[in-house]
Amino acid sequence: MTTATVDRAVAAAAADEFNPIQEGQRLFKVWYADLEQAKARGQKVANVFVMGNAIEILRSFDFQLVFPEINSLQTGVKKVSEQYLRESEDYGYSPDVCSYVKADVGLILRQQKHPAGTIPHADIAITSNMCSTFIKWGEIWERMLKTPTFTLDLPGQRAANWQVRRGDAQHMADAQWVEAQFRDLIERCEKITGKRFDQDRLAEVQGRVNRMVYHWNNVMALNRMCPAPYNAMLDGLTYIGIMNVYRGTEEGVEFMRRLEEQLRAKVARGEGRVPEEKFRLLFSGTPCYVSMRRLVELFETWGGVFAYSDYLTFAAGGMDAGELVYDTSRPLESLAEISALAAQRGLSNQFFSHERLAQQIKDYDVDGVVFHGIKSCRFVSSGMADTRNYLNQRFNIPSLYVESDLIDPRYWSDAQIKNRVDAFFESLQQRGGVAPGTRPAAAATKGSKA
Repeated sequence: MTTATVDRAVAAAAADEFNPIQEGQRLFKVWYADLEQAKARGQKVANVFVMGNAIEILRSFDFQLVFPEINSLQTGVKKVSEQYLRESEDYGYSPDVCSYVKADVGLILRQQKHPAGTIPHADIAITSNMCSTFIKWGEIWERMLKTPTFTLDLPGQRAANWQVRRGDAQHMADAQWVEAQFRDLIERCEKITGKRFDQDRLAEVQGRVNRMVYHWNNVMALNRMCPAPYNAMLDGLTYIGIMNVYRGTEEGVEFMRRLEEQLRAKVARGEGRVPEEKFRLLFSGTPCYVSMRRLVELFETWGGVFAYSDYLTFAAGGMDAGELVYDTSRPLESLAEISALAAQRGLSNQFFSHERLAQQIKDYDVDGVVFHGIKSCRFVSSGMADTRNYLNQRFNIPSLYVESDLIDPRYWSDAQIKNRVDAFFESLQQRGGVAPGTRPAAAATKGSKA
């Protein structure tokens, strides 16, 4: 046996020992423990969202980061969200309000007692126009907790088929607009922390983000293989959670590196998430965290795997684009330039999702698209009917529409959703569904991009 063969065997064994789900759960526990101890350590705290958040600047000032969306979804994962939702509704919030927001209001009413630990009050909150709810959510913090907020105005896509190119006049104008806001934010951070802004610290954080982006994009590309090594709407939720919570940290880089290593080993063995992959699917919309495992089970029973989800695009904060790499020799200017491009990608996924979905259907060789409408999130769900109609007419791609909620179990109907899923797969079979192992050549070509 050659030295190279031994090295590959050792690497494969190490990859197999890594369990990304268990490691992800461990890292989340560490994050919550750090949150609970932040004030005792004298550490400043910032509320941020997964999109449009200026995390790199905040990390350069050593802020401990709170992700209210993740706190809310975790109440759903832990099956206690209804308690928080009912408390906020009793307080006066409508059932139609975003359930993430209502769970957070319930958290405030419960003196920040979360099932994973006590969440500290923030010294500053960063909101943005990446979701209209973010701005209103920040107003709730101002009103109920007296939390100072800073709102970023990030330029998005202006029209269908419109795209700004890096370095052109429009992009540079957008970047200058964003950079001016970052400079204002830096002044606020200096006053809150008593520290001077350090460009070198910012560059260090950006360098780690670049490494995470490299591994993350390789991970997504590996799911172009057939069979797909992971399910984008179950496994992928853990991956994207680590991408956000540990963005710009060595722990985040190491998780993504080991994840890519493990998934490459699975691909080399021809091992997929579904034992007999029959249908490759694309999930469009935000998850139902209360019943996500059950929803995925309904599809995997039929041999269907979610090879991709546009949630991994707009919840990645721009990190799904491998070409968006920070220039650490000019950190602040580069942060503004990349943020302007990332905002365009994120907002286009909301308002012009048909363009991105059309490309993803080709990239991941999918047999059907599953649209998940969210009762309390009209921002994402309102255009799904038009998008579905466009894809059906343009590509003759089968699709399924189901509706529930982010974390409200009262909108989950197991029997109804199961009936719709079963009917969807019966129609796919009638169209002559793809049998396992019939697409290796095409998949191998796509996979080589990783």
